[in-house]
Amino acid sequence: MKPFHQDKPIYLQIREKIEDQIVNDQLKEGDQAPSTNQLVSFYKINHATVSKGVNQLVEEGILFKKRGIGMFVAEGAKSKLVQKRKEAFVDQYVIGLVQEADNLGISEREIVEFIRQVKGRGLH
Repeated sequence: MKPFHQDKPIYLQIREKIEDQIVNDQLKEGDQAPSTNQLVSFYKINHATVSKGVNQLVEEGILFKKRGIGMFVAEGAKSKLVQKRKEAFVDQYVIGLVQEADNLGISEREIVEFIRQVKGRGLH
């Protein structure tokens, strides 16, 4: 079974795997991240593919390089990623939810109650 999905470029999936590790506290600020060579070896993929995903994280200040030592998780990386994901959550889910609720005449109070019901059923 392949660890990657066909619907998204592999470099983005590599990037997201590292981001997930940071958000889930598997990698903490100051921790050394897996090296490009480790990722190439583990996933059996092209070095350029791995580098592209990792370099995007460096450009965004999520990871930083220590020459000759490796990549490390930058200070504030988790909060940056959480904020970015919250914004994406609003864009991907909340805006559409509110628009459809308006179309159906569902009040804010009802939306909140629906969310409580779903969370209470353990369907999340």
